[in-house]
Amino acid sequence: MPYKATCFLLASLAFLLMAPARAQDMMRGVDLSGPRFTSAETTRGEIEAAIAAARGQPIDLAGKSLNGLDLSGLDLRGANLRAARLNKARLSGAQLEGAVLDQIFAIGADFSAADLRSASLFGSQMREARLDGADLSGARITADLTRASLREAKLRGANLAADMKNQSMGLMRGVLKSARARGADFEGANLASTDLEFADLSGANFTRASLVNALCGGADLRGAVLDAADFTGADLTSTRIDPGKKDAFAGAKNLARALEE
Repeated sequence: MPYKATCFLLASLAFLLMAPARAQDMMRGVDLSGPRFTSAETTRGEIEAAIAAARGQPIDLAGKSLNGLDLSGLDLRGANLRAARLNKARLSGAQLEGAVLDQIFAIGADFSAADLRSASLFGSQMREARLDGADLSGARITADLTRASLREAKLRGANLAADMKNQSMGLMRGVLKSARARGADFEGANLASTDLEFADLSGANFTRASLVNALCGGADLRGAVLDAADFTGADLTSTRIDPGKKDAFAGAKNLARALEE
């Protein structure tokens, strides 16, 4: 194994062993095999009928089990989906601008190319979800997007920063751990204290983004646009960066431990 690869592997393993437990874990004690998280209590046709009857007003689907449904392309702008269960549902191309998606379960759901501008995703569980090409500009996101795919997604002006006002729920923040966000657009986004460990952020745009105190250990930031980005206090242990670009990470922690490749 090449020397650099060996160093990266050892550093990554050490980082994982030392990392503290995270407070944000909605799935603890939840039985995801039960019908509430695997089946649907309504049909696409019934939802289409509700949209038509609402005559342009947002519909209420709060707390509904919508697991596995094909809701792709539906107009759900402003809809209330708080605490809905959307595991493995298909919402590709759906119109969800301004929708309330707080505390949803959308594990493995497909939101590719969906319009989620200014949507609220507070405390949402979206592990392994697909959001390739989705537009989350201006959205409030304290969702768990571990291993999610956000290739070419737009998060301009989105707020993924830690919420310090709801500590009874633990530290709620955007979690993109091991996410695939190659080429995503984070221009002007607030990523303060977010968890980006081992995420593929290569080629992403972080122009004027705040990554203050973000966890970037093991993440891939090669080829990223970092103009006026703020990495003050961000942990760069084993972070992969472009050679000669350390100046872009002024104020970061463990910059000497970053891997220039």
